[in-house]
Formats: sequence, C-alpha cells, structure tokens
Amino acid sequence: MGKLPERDEIPKEFIWRLEDMYPSTVKWEEDYKWVKENLPLLEKYRGKLGESADNLLQGLNTYAGLMEKVEKLFVFARMKKDQDNTNTESQALLERAHGLVVEYDRAISFLVPEILQIPEEMLNEYIESLEGLKIYKHFLEDLMRKKKHILSEKEEKILAMAGEVASAPEEIYTMVNDADMRFPFITNEEGQEVELTHGRYIQFLESKDRNVRKQAFKALYETYGKQKNTIATTLSYSIKKDIFFCKIRNYPSTLEMALHGDNVPISVYDNLIKAVEENLEALHRYVSLRKKALKLDELHMYDLYVPIIKDVEMQIPYSEAKNMVAKGLEPLGERYLSILHEGFNGGWIDVLENQGKTSGAYSWGCYDTHPYVLLNYQENISNVFTLAHEMGHAIHSYLSNKHQPYILAGYKIFVAEVASTLNEILLTKHLLETLEDDQQKAYVLNHYLEQFRGTVYRQTMFAEFEKIVHGMAERGEPLTVDSLSEVYYNLNVKYYGPEIVVDKEIALEWARIPHFYSSFYVYKYATGFSAAAALVEQILDQGQPAVDRYLDFLSSGGSDYPIELLKKAGVDMTKPEPVNKALETFANLVERMEKLI
Repeated sequence: MGKLPERDEIPKEFIWRLEDMYPSTVKWEEDYKWVKENLPLLEKYRGKLGESADNLLQGLNTYAGLMEKVEKLFVFARMKKDQDNTNTESQALLERAHGLVVEYDRAISFLVPEILQIPEEMLNEYIESLEGLKIYKHFLEDLMRKKKHILSEKEEKILAMAGEVASAPEEIYTMVNDADMRFPFITNEEGQEVELTHGRYIQFLESKDRNVRKQAFKALYETYGKQKNTIATTLSYSIKKDIFFCKIRNYPSTLEMALHGDNVPISVYDNLIKAVEENLEALHRYVSLRKKALKLDELHMYDLYVPIIKDVEMQIPYSEAKNMVAKGLEPLGERYLSILHEGFNGGWIDVLENQGKTSGAYSWGCYDTHPYVLLNYQENISNVFTLAHEMGHAIHSYLSNKHQPYILAGYKIFVAEVASTLNEILLTKHLLETLEDDQQKAYVLNHYLEQFRGTVYRQTMFAEFEKIVHGMAERGEPLTVDSLSEVYYNLNVKYYGPEIVVDKEIALEWARIPHFYSSFYVYKYATGFSAAAALVEQILDQGQPAVDRYLDFLSSGGSDYPIELLKKAGVDMTKPEPVNKALETFANLVERMEKLI
C-alpha cells in the first residue's frame, strides 16, 4: 500500500482515450466558440415555431444540434477534471462549460412553452407532412401528454421563480446532514479513538468486532436524535412542497405526479410493494441464516452489514477480471461480446486510481464517440462486479447512440439500471457454476444476496414509507418525529421478521436518507433489478430469441416510454410476475446458501 501514483505515472493501457472525443483542447475551444456564435440563432425562431412545419423542424434541429455540442463540451471538461481534480486547467475548463450550459438553458427557455401553444391537431399534421419531423414525434407527443399539467406562461414563470424557495427543504437538510452534523469518536478494533463519519459508518458496521458495530450504530442515531425535530420539520415541508406542486399542476396525488414523467402507471409502484410484502418469508429466512452464521444469540440491526462469510482470498488482476466478465456474459452472444472487447481494448476505460482522481465508478460519454468508464480498480471480486456493472451501462449507451438519433438516444433512469444489473446477475451465475471452492461460492452468493436485499427489499421498504407518509400529509395528518418514526419502525419489524431485535434507534433511520427529498425515486432501483432478473431467466431459457429482444431493448434509447421498451424486451412491469420471479430466485439462493454454510 504505497503512495498513489501521479496521473502521468499510469501506464497508457490503463488510461481512457479522451482524445477520441477531442484530440486536443484546441478542438474543444473551436466547438466552444461555435456554440457561443450559434446560440443567438435560436432567437430567430422565437414566436415563429407554430407558423409552419418547416419552422418547427428548423427550430428543433437548431435546438438539438446546439444541445449535442454543449453536452459534448461539458462531458469532456468534467471527465478531464475527474481524471485529476488537482489540475487547474481542467478546473477552469469545467467552469467555462458550466457557464455555457447556463447560457444554453436561457436561450432555449421559450421553446417548450411555445411548442405547447401549437394546437395538437396542427402539430400532428406537421409531423405527418414533413419527413424530418418524424424523429421528433415521440419527443413532441411526450410534451403534449404533459400539456394539461403545464400552466400559462405567466404562471409557469411564477412557479420557476418559486423553484429556489421550493428547493429549501432539501438544501437545509443537506447543510444539517453534511455540513453541521458532527459525530462522536468511537473505539475501533485496535483500541484507537476514531471519528465516526457518514463515510465510515457502513465500514464500521462491516467490522468483525461487534462492539465497534454497536458503538457506531448507537452514536450515529444518538447524533441524529439531537437534530430530529429539525429534520422532521424539513422532511414534512419537503412533502408539503410536493403536495403544493401536485395541486397546482392538477394531479390526483403526489405519487401520480412523480410517476407521470416516465409515464409509469401507479399499478407498477403498488404491485412492487404488494409482491415484496407477500414474499417477506425469504428475507426472514436470510435474516435467520445471518444470525446462525454469525453464531449470535440475538441478531441486532447493527449486525445486518457484517459479512457472514470470512474473508476469501480472491486476488484478481485486471486482465483476469476482464476474462471473468467476458466468460460470464457469453450468454449474450457474439455481437455483445465483440462490443465488450472493443470497450476493453479501445480506450473506453480509465482503470487505476491515481492522485487527484475522482473516487468510485461510473459510465458516461457523449453521443458521437464511444462511451467511457471510470474505475478505481482494486484486485478483488467486488471490483470485478463493478467492471461488469459499468460495462452494462456503457454498452447500453453504445447501442442506443448507434441506433437512435440524438434526440431519442438518452434513456430514462427507470431502465438505466437494467443493463448493469443484468450483467452482474449473469456474472454471479457463471461464478457459482465454475468456482470449485465452496467458500468462494458462498462469498459470491452472499454478495448477490446482499445486493438483492439492499436493492429490492430495502428500497421497496423506503418506497412504502414514502407512500404512507405522503398519504398522511395529503389527508392533513401532521408529520412529526413520533409519527414518522412509528411508521418507519413498524416497517422494519414487518420486513426483517421475528429473528432480529429491531432496536429502537432504527426508528430514526428515515432522518439519514437523502433520497426522501427526491420523492418516489427509489422504487426504480427495485423494479430495475427485478426486470434484469426476469430478462436473465429468459436469456438462459430461450437463447437467441431472448438475446435478440434484449439487444433491441439496449438499442432503443429513449425512443419509447420505459414500460413499453421493457414489454418489447419480454418483461411487463405493469404485472407482478417479474417481481415475483425475482423474489422466487432470491428464496432459492437463500436455500442454496443454507446448504453451503
């Protein structure tokens, strides 16, 4: 564990090729100048978009052409900075890119309100009469679908001005949670006094020393307890803000308003909660298995994160990780694998950690070049799964960009996690079939079960909490520390079952979940995982026909609504079957785990 290398010390084969996007910052400057010069061109369409099909097409082409270029300039600048955040030239580039985005947003602000003034019948005539407008058909139809919830230009302007005030609950929570809150010191495994932080909390909960886990858990919630009234009020007003916009925009409920953007029916949300609630027995069995594996008389909430399989030596160099992922993804066929290898060998991936590099992992890119993946690869099995996950995103973007026009290439969050999770599930199945060591199998199996618990069960519990407390507020019931905590505590009792002591402190966990300030968002993690699990079963059972449907799905971008795209792939998320099937798989794997330990 020596000093991290500087950026220029990393071998070239482990560095992404940003020059494929811009061969030099000189070329970036040329595009930057072009955008600055062409932004005023949008003005000539103001007030004229509805006059003719040709005007509308030219206005939309100008809008999309500028957006594509602005996005490319921003992505390059951000990724340039991410590879070394200490580089002042990259910092300056990104600052200028941010400024350009603001200028662009200001320049296009008239576009959507003006399009919505065009009578729907006339708009349909325009689309049918001009071939070039057909690529904008879904984009325009989606605007019209939302039209009844869009107010007059004057009212929209007032709502936009209120936006800063409306964001206050989230901003206040962020300051309380991330800036002002200080946690106490606890004693670690070596007997040293160490400060508890947000970042270290899960690390402490994974400690083999139970006293460390308990200390961290108690100290965290004791600290939140000191701020509980402030945070309860903040969350309450965040929900009141949702209700305000719901009423103003004429939605029947805050849930319907949140799902309307993706055109997702409420039945999808309700079916998820119902299916999970009807299949809690498998989670209860897993909790019981955890208690047995850890040899505990009582399992507490602070025992849910510590690995139940002792450390398994699986040192996996990056070259071996690539082979492992490729082997795991063989069921997706030659076409998928050829793109995968193109990514492995074509400068898509920034592999190793270096001084100043952004932590974590992501996949990103722009429309007219290949996708990119940022890693900070460590030689362990967890990082092999990260590689599979991010390449799932990358190949989804690659195929969408290749087969869709720019305006339709971007896909919604609802489907974004399907491709990444599917890769992880396939890799899990491959390793369980090929690993010979039972401890290694148990380690991989536990990794999958924990992913499932965290993504399907836990996020669905969050989703149910959100639905309950929004419903309370909509009925005029006050949201207080006591009422929020009672709902949350009871959900934990129901979800985790009789084999765990549901510590009273967990009642306050709602206070540390920032996602609750982006209402009705977390359910997408659970539906994405369930859809991926269902698609894996089809691919393994049906072979090529299912693979072809899946590749078509990856190539569809945002050309249709997420629910419709998944239906074409073979998964109907408006029905409970995909979630039920995923939960059945979880139950089977718990049974398999029981036999291994």
